[in-house]
Amino acid sequence: MKFILCLTFALVTYYASAQNLPKIALKKGNWIAELALNSHDKLPFNFVVSKTSDGYSFMVENGEEMIKLNKPEQKGDSLYVRFPFFNSMLVFKADTKRSVNGYWINFNKKGVYKIPFSSKKTRSRRFSLAKRKVMDKNLDGKWEVTFEPNTNSAYPAVGIFSQEKGKSKISGTFLTETGDYRFLDGNIVGDSVFLSCFDGSHAFLFKARIDGDNLKGKFFSGKHWSSSWEGKRNSDFELKSPEDLTYIVDDKKVSFDLKDMEGKDFSFPNENYEGKVTIIQIMGTWCPNCLDETIYYKELYDNYHDDGLEIISIAYEVGETSEDYIESVTRLRNKLSLNFNFIIGGSAKKSLASEHFSMLNEIISFPTSIFIGRDGQVKRLHTGFNGPGTGNYYTEYVRNTNSLIENLLAQ
Repeated sequence: MKFILCLTFALVTYYASAQNLPKIALKKGNWIAELALNSHDKLPFNFVVSKTSDGYSFMVENGEEMIKLNKPEQKGDSLYVRFPFFNSMLVFKADTKRSVNGYWINFNKKGVYKIPFSSKKTRSRRFSLAKRKVMDKNLDGKWEVTFEPNTNSAYPAVGIFSQEKGKSKISGTFLTETGDYRFLDGNIVGDSVFLSCFDGSHAFLFKARIDGDNLKGKFFSGKHWSSSWEGKRNSDFELKSPEDLTYIVDDKKVSFDLKDMEGKDFSFPNENYEGKVTIIQIMGTWCPNCLDETIYYKELYDNYHDDGLEIISIAYEVGETSEDYIESVTRLRNKLSLNFNFIIGGSAKKSLASEHFSMLNEIISFPTSIFIGRDGQVKRLHTGFNGPGTGNYYTEYVRNTNSLIENLLAQ
């Protein structure tokens, strides 16, 4: 009798709680979302809500980039939506059919890293014009940029902006010597420019005052870091070549001894790679530039593996244990259906990668790639990666690299 009463109580409690779960009825279409970086700086991004046969699907839009988020999970009155490649998620609940509130949590950051998130169904621009007058400003073209100017930490960048004359909408990116800031999208508002990018790993906000052919402003990366930046129009400005930053020391051979995904010893060089063209990619699954490069390397591998191309990706990961590292790499491999070899380097530290690759002057960037010919000699060293968001820079790199691989395979 006692068992029956307990069972009945449990069923009634479950039924009542299930009946009390709110039904999320969101309007489909284009939404504008915001991350509240601090009390007054908001990072907007485009958020797309679609209905499916069993619920909803969500996409984040950054200019030309569309990121389809994983299938949402409902827990209580909230939806938990993971990003497809990075270890982060949006958690939110509906206030109305046209608004949601919650937070973005990035598990790759130490401690509890949460940023308030909200989104509304609206037709407004990424950065609202509000009541500020639209001024005749055009930033289209190439800019010479310095981040953290007048400090010991100053570093250069190329700003590439695309804007139709007379329009407030602007897109583009920044190229640095270690990679690009991916797909930025924004608006000219009054005498200022605002650009942002949110991809589940990066949460970038740029704002600057426009003074003729000069820019001066602030750059925010999430809630944890910010710096000043300035730029001037300069169509001739270029960075150092990414092939000159990392180099072999004293003609030493490239070699390493690490663990594979099964925890077994892996040494390079070995007989499985003799006579092969090999790319050694030093990367991390947490790194958006590494993701862009890995997507390109998948195409390379699929096209040229049968002709003798091999790729070894050495992952330096965020986490506490080797199991954490393996889980992150496995997620990426499965999501992209990658068939080349992955090796576990260890924690995401450039100093550790530099120890493992002591034949190089230094590992200054994730990713860094070493191109080795059939004769075992290094043919190219490439630091960083400028992905699809850089336009012609990316197109030219792909064309040159495809040509290099074809030439090495023909030898």
